[in-house]
Amino acid sequence: MIHRNAPLTPTGRLRLARCVVDDGWPLRRAAERFQVSHTTAARWAHRYRRQGPAAMQDRSSRPRHQPRRTPAAREEHVIHLRQEHRIGPLRLAARTGIAASTAHRILKRRGLPALAACDRATGEPIRRYERARPGELVHIDVKKLGRIPDGGGHKVLGRAAGRSNQQRRPGGGYLYLHTALDDHSRLAYTETLADETAPTCADFLVRATAWFAQCGITVERVLTDNAWAYSKTTWRQTCRDLGIQPRWTRPWRPQTNGKVERFHRTLLDEWAYQRPYTSEAERQAAFPDWLDWYNYHRPHTGISGHTPASRVTNLSEQHT
Repeated sequence: MIHRNAPLTPTGRLRLARCVVDDGWPLRRAAERFQVSHTTAARWAHRYRRQGPAAMQDRSSRPRHQPRRTPAAREEHVIHLRQEHRIGPLRLAARTGIAASTAHRILKRRGLPALAACDRATGEPIRRYERARPGELVHIDVKKLGRIPDGGGHKVLGRAAGRSNQQRRPGGGYLYLHTALDDHSRLAYTETLADETAPTCADFLVRATAWFAQCGITVERVLTDNAWAYSKTTWRQTCRDLGIQPRWTRPWRPQTNGKVERFHRTLLDEWAYQRPYTSEAERQAAFPDWLDWYNYHRPHTGISGHTPASRVTNLSEQHT
């Protein structure tokens, strides 16, 4: 990488070398013209004579001879342990008797990514994807959420009192957050419903499709997990009536539907558990404002800090 204060770029080096080699300039004259030292001008002229324009590019500063480099057999042992046990540099260092920094350099030299960037089940690097246009694929999932009884739950009253209030007052149990998330824009539509049965899921899809249509998005495919409600004829028939192609993730592979899974985590952190609520009605009243903020105002790190609405044609201008 070129230093920001470097007097010569590869193009400047080539010009200097051609002045010396092709045009016959004295080294000192060329050095003065390009504002570098005499030895620098001689070095680039010498490389140009031997290898031509290709030699003007930066070279690695790694020494040609490294007598203290980790032996190849030990490197292979480190790689074998990493692939078999899926462990990081600290545990590799403990098993092989080398420094953790050395284990890290070996993994980096072999092109192995960090464990956080690998699939837990297979150890393979996670392959990230994004559809080219809004509506090409919509992720759908359900998040089960405990209701807050009137008077508050454990976040307001403490564990013991909150558990007692949950049992004593009406309004306990669970509610279900049904979410449809566009793969390209990350625009989200969420409803709080009483269950996750097949008819409920199918009706939610109808309303979600209508909402996306109002935003100028035509839903082409939906991706769900293999839950019972999404495998019934009701779901398939609803998709057929709407002209949508249903897709399902592989069993035990929630990462395939990871965008909506990540949305639910954001939803819990920034709305459901963001502050203590004294009732479920109070929490639900705060939800529309949060969802509006997420879709239209919140910078999304997955799309380079843009808002989901900014990725849908004219949607951000239509919002007030």
